[in-house]
Amino acid sequence: MNSVKKWMIFSIAIVLTVFHLYSGGVQIFPALQQRGVHFGLTLALIFLLYPMVKNNDKQNQRFSIIMDIVLALVTIILGVYIYQNFINLTTFLNQPTQLMVIAGALMIILTLEATRRIIGWALPIISLLFLAYALWGSNLPLLFAHSGFTLDRLVTQVGLSSQGILGTPLGVSATYVVLFIMFGTFLERSGTGKFLIDLAFSAVGKFRGGAAKVAVVASAFTGSVNGYAVSNVATTGVLTIPLIKRSGYSSRYAAAVESAASTGSMILPPVMGAVAFLIADYLQIEFYKVALAAVIPAILYFLAIFIMVDLRAARIENTKMSSDKPLYKVNRLTDELKEKGHLIIPLLVLIYLLIIQQVSPSYAAFWSIITVPTVCLLRKETRMSIKDILGALEQGAKISLVVAAACACAGIVIGVIELTGIGLRFSGILVELSNGNLFVLLLLTMIASIVMGMGLPPVASYIILAVIAAPAITQLGVPDIAAHLFIFYYGTLSAITPPVAIAAYTAGGIAKADPLKTSLTAVKLALVAFLIPFMFVYGPSLILEGSTLNIATAFITAVVGIFSLSVSLEGYWKIKVHPISRILLMTGALLSISVGILLDIIGIIVISLVMLYEWKVTKERVANVTAEQAQPPQQTSHAGQ
Repeated sequence: MNSVKKWMIFSIAIVLTVFHLYSGGVQIFPALQQRGVHFGLTLALIFLLYPMVKNNDKQNQRFSIIMDIVLALVTIILGVYIYQNFINLTTFLNQPTQLMVIAGALMIILTLEATRRIIGWALPIISLLFLAYALWGSNLPLLFAHSGFTLDRLVTQVGLSSQGILGTPLGVSATYVVLFIMFGTFLERSGTGKFLIDLAFSAVGKFRGGAAKVAVVASAFTGSVNGYAVSNVATTGVLTIPLIKRSGYSSRYAAAVESAASTGSMILPPVMGAVAFLIADYLQIEFYKVALAAVIPAILYFLAIFIMVDLRAARIENTKMSSDKPLYKVNRLTDELKEKGHLIIPLLVLIYLLIIQQVSPSYAAFWSIITVPTVCLLRKETRMSIKDILGALEQGAKISLVVAAACACAGIVIGVIELTGIGLRFSGILVELSNGNLFVLLLLTMIASIVMGMGLPPVASYIILAVIAAPAITQLGVPDIAAHLFIFYYGTLSAITPPVAIAAYTAGGIAKADPLKTSLTAVKLALVAFLIPFMFVYGPSLILEGSTLNIATAFITAVVGIFSLSVSLEGYWKIKVHPISRILLMTGALLSISVGILLDIIGIIVISLVMLYEWKVTKERVANVTAEQAQPPQQTSHAGQ
């Protein structure tokens, strides 16, 4: 029975990935057809890979396997039904047949069960609460009540329409996400992932605090493609965390650096954890505009972590990777590029197609995937075998399941919101609670985004808040893209925010460090990231809205503020910084990264004066130490001995 199950898993995974490759680069299918196939195959894989029963009782295991296979077959049949009847599903949705009602009900039930298996109870419970609201919400007080809906209308609207499970979120998963995840698995199988880590070592590994800086750069490289914080920690962290520990940092700090850097990779273009595609789809704008808007905030994030790591390295000894006893074999950058530089070509192809040619993301991903095994043929050492290619396809299908389940289940919530109109009312409630004050509204939204992100994948968190919270922010005059990036950023940062800091906890497990302390240290390292969304809401120049001069000014003042904030948090520059100086630097940083030329000028003046004072004090201390070392040692008197 297990062998049958394994054969089904492999076959379905290959069919799924080949279908999406074909639909991405050869033939475009109607939306409902593509989403139906995606739904049927991804949920079938979830049922086969995540069993109903997880104990060792053979009888229960046998029953579980049979049930898993049955559920997988049912979802595939549903996918085929949607594929064949996509026109009728659109035409007769308001007058559903009995078969449509049954199919819709099965779609909802299977989606909830699949999501429970792969993600947990949080999102299914939220979806069930929304379904209960749709059924019985007409009995609530006037502010929250709706006109009422029949069960048939509810299950067909949520289960079979393009405004429910088969809606935009699942469409993004089917059109873009699977392909970009496959691109990441092809890069990993081709050795590009290891090459990027080696490249990071070659570039920054020999500098002060090299191992920690390598973790920052390597996590940015790899995570910007795969776009998932936890998997990024698990892949790069296994290598970087032990090296950081061996180079002089504590276990807690090593885990914090890796988790903060991996979390930041989710806001770094081009992939951005698949949410960038959702933002582009919701706002009906080109994908490259979302990617470009995210560039400066991402640079500021990683720059802040890099500075913090460097300042910490200056405080401790033995953080420079020794050339005579290296912690990791580090080749010269030119040698590394000469040997494996061709592996970067697929990444350059992706960037060229997305940013320069501005083709659709699915088309760009298709050709980037095709480029990987082709480029690997250039050198014998990097060639991919048929087994490698099939393995990349299968792995890509498996990794995409979390996003597919989250998008499908979030579609239940979206379907109820669209049906009842509660989204607009909820946005109005948020505006009323904030009394029209933008800062208060942003604070409420920030808390909601972090809380939602703690129990849900960033994709699901964003989908729900994009409908409920983003309209409230835009009502107060904030640009659409700034509002959507705002909720996405805080949903992402929940990966390192206590108490459910899943990325920090994963890194802590690898480093054998206390998870909560790791999380708190990661938050300290990424503190700038908690300020950046407020910065680009109040000053859209940071997301490339405005003149070149305004954008350049905003970037420069933000960099100055980030450096000042880092010195204040770490309490060290050339030497230990005086407590009063730390307070003044913190004040200057907050002023310089705020919006308004006057505050920027005041902040920079404060920072300049404090840094000038600290430089003078450092110079005097160094001169005193040098003078003391230059004095001849005093002769010790032996009288009376």
